[in-house]
Amino acid sequence: MDQSRRNMLKLGAVTLAMIPVAAVAAKNDAMRASMKYKDTPEGDKSCANCIQFVPGKTATDKGGCKIFPGDTEVSPKGYCVAWAKKP
Repeated sequence: MDQSRRNMLKLGAVTLAMIPVAAVAAKNDAMRASMKYKDTPEGDKSCANCIQFVPGKTATDKGGCKIFPGDTEVSPKGYCVAWAKKP
């Protein structure tokens, strides 16, 4: 195996290893824009009391949303047009 092929394989392995790291800190900006997401509540409607919200580790941590796949930066105090009250 020649040196350039080894370097290419190493670079490919490093690139693949970085994909999960990039996904963890991801924001789904296109989906947020289409759903008119904002970091502030709309009256008494907030992500914290929405059925779609996936809470973070504590009540004040950012969480996720079933509507925004892979997005881990959803504020419990946020709001979007997909809001649906928890039962």
